Amino acid sequence: MANENRSQDLQVETTDIKSLPCRIREVEHAWIPLSDGTRLACRYWLPENAEQHPVPAILEYIPYCKRDRTSERDEAMHPYLAGHGYCAIRVDMRGSGESEGLLLDEYLPQEQDDALEVIAWIAEQPWCSGNVGMFGKSWGGYNSLQVAARRPPALKAIITVYSVDDRYADCIHIAGGCLLLENPNWAFNMFGLNARPPDPLLFGEGWREVWMQRIENNVPWIIEWLKHQRRDDFWKHASVCEDYSSIVCPVFAVGGWADAYTNPVLRLMENLTVSRRALIGPWGHEYPHHAYPEPQIGFLQESLRWWNHWLKGIDTGQEDEPMVRVWMQDSYEPDAMRDVVPGSWVSEDCWPSERIETRHWQIQQEGLVALERIEPAMLYPSAETSRLQISSPATVGRTNPVWGHFGMKAPEFPMDQRLDDAVSLCFDSQHLQEPVAILGTPIVELEVTSDKPVAQISLRLSEVRVDGKVTQVSFGVFNLTHDQKHETVTAVEIGVPMKVRVRLNDTAYRFAAGSCIRIAVATGLWPVIWPSPEIVTLEIGMDVSQLELPVRDNRETDANLRAFDSPKWTPIQSRTKFRPQQPVVARMEEDMATGKLAYVQEEDEGITQIDSHGWKHGNKMVRRYEIDPRDSLSASIYLEGEDVYGREGELDALILTRCRMTSNSASFRIEASLEVLEDSRQIFFREWDEEIPRDGV
Repeated sequence: MANENRSQDLQVETTDIKSLPCRIREVEHAWIPLSDGTRLACRYWLPENAEQHPVPAILEYIPYCKRDRTSERDEAMHPYLAGHGYCAIRVDMRGSGESEGLLLDEYLPQEQDDALEVIAWIAEQPWCSGNVGMFGKSWGGYNSLQVAARRPPALKAIITVYSVDDRYADCIHIAGGCLLLENPNWAFNMFGLNARPPDPLLFGEGWREVWMQRIENNVPWIIEWLKHQRRDDFWKHASVCEDYSSIVCPVFAVGGWADAYTNPVLRLMENLTVSRRALIGPWGHEYPHHAYPEPQIGFLQESLRWWNHWLKGIDTGQEDEPMVRVWMQDSYEPDAMRDVVPGSWVSEDCWPSERIETRHWQIQQEGLVALERIEPAMLYPSAETSRLQISSPATVGRTNPVWGHFGMKAPEFPMDQRLDDAVSLCFDSQHLQEPVAILGTPIVELEVTSDKPVAQISLRLSEVRVDGKVTQVSFGVFNLTHDQKHETVTAVEIGVPMKVRVRLNDTAYRFAAGSCIRIAVATGLWPVIWPSPEIVTLEIGMDVSQLELPVRDNRETDANLRAFDSPKWTPIQSRTKFRPQQPVVARMEEDMATGKLAYVQEEDEGITQIDSHGWKHGNKMVRRYEIDPRDSLSASIYLEGEDVYGREGELDALILTRCRMTSNSASFRIEASLEVLEDSRQIFFREWDEEIPRDGV
């Protein structure tokens, strides 16, 4: 989510607004009144004659500032929907953009309560038919699910893109009970955004008081997030997996294999009982009409087919199509700058699919051995079981340093795994006699023995290609102090074998004939997860550990799937670049004397002025993750941000944010600062220095 607000050049075919079926008008800024007196700011597009001929409405409800951060994306999408007979409305959440109030954390009850009032307000407008849809990506995808679970009467369907049903299991905070470094990273991103001033031209009198209120109440969210390291009520709130039956409207769930939020898509298909549809492409964290890797698709046209069916009652064939449609990735070379993933579209009529077979490979000293059936001895640890040891350096994971891939042309993807495999325990299958395609959840069951009371394990599923290069297909991590529900933390019994079942991320991948399937076992995954307090040695039990893969057969029907349209969108307003956007920089820095490793990311989206009203905005971000391979407690993450907002002759705001996270054996430490300047004069400065106890992490 760190790049959620980063813009990129829009390269796909634009659609002339005049060529759309409906002539449209735009309301650049309007207020939605809430019952507590707070006003939320919105921008919307609708057919010119909507008040005479009311239309359904489609809501996007996010905190990313419609005036600037998402304005390009909004202008490229919402007018297209409006031009096909909808009111497309973009609302800034409480405390963001020009909306009043405070944004104190993500997914609070207040956020959902406000959304219920917003939907009711929309449904009552003279231009609305009374039917409302809700959609969004990431945060907007989350709250589409969360609000659907609240069952507002006017909400008839949703499209949720790159979202989660379980805030603990698959959000940016925790994975397998291990602390993700994206946790402080994303909190830091919001730290700067939450100090943004409202545009005086839109807000009017009182804008400065609202700005100062935001600044004075701005706290690094990571401080509260770190207080919840196990799956408690804090995370269960707004996790729709707690009660899937609460959602009664149709759901279209979209994911990408390169994105970090793909697992919930198939879980939603399995557990929801409403009409539902899944689409998973090769993409990272951008809408599918301009995400990378390619192929991109006409996502707006796909959205219209969904909305026309559920909001207008037009038969678009939705109910006759397969429930699940995914991009089956073909074998490819590892490449951090991957632009295209080879493959083809495949489908399943339902999920789970009876046509997907679970196949098992036993983990033996000589590698992965395919099994016809599971032997009873594999189910239980045995004192006689032979074991292999692994004690990875704290730097293991360097070939896959990015947890989430954000759908841009940037070095975000796993590199050749051989460097990490050299410090991992690797088990290879025999060379495949024919291609093996998988779709679903790889699972590894292991007998594990640890020499430390706090330990974690990482598993990487890879393809060893005939040229020797190793492509990562999926990965999973697990905190050995946790039970499977992640609600109980118990110190690992040193030297006592334990059975763990580790779920790797969902994927669709076709291993090539001649390749080998590899499972690589390590004791960490830096800088994806925070390391355990000590360097750990694990023993893996042979013959009682296994790999499960969801193997899919080839089907002739896949070739007959309906083709997707080409990507399209509507033109964006003219903009002037005061500082050009720079390519994302990602590099490794290694001290040859000490072995200390630093992973550095630099982003500069430039400074952009929107010419129609003169508002300018810009952002720079530096992230530095450091660790000594011999010392887990050397881990640190340093974050530095610079946000610019303003208008010539009216406001020149500079927001400077810094944060450092470190740890000792007992606690985490957060050091942060927020400095705000107006016309080069400091108007606010505050520092934080907080310690939070470690809880089995």
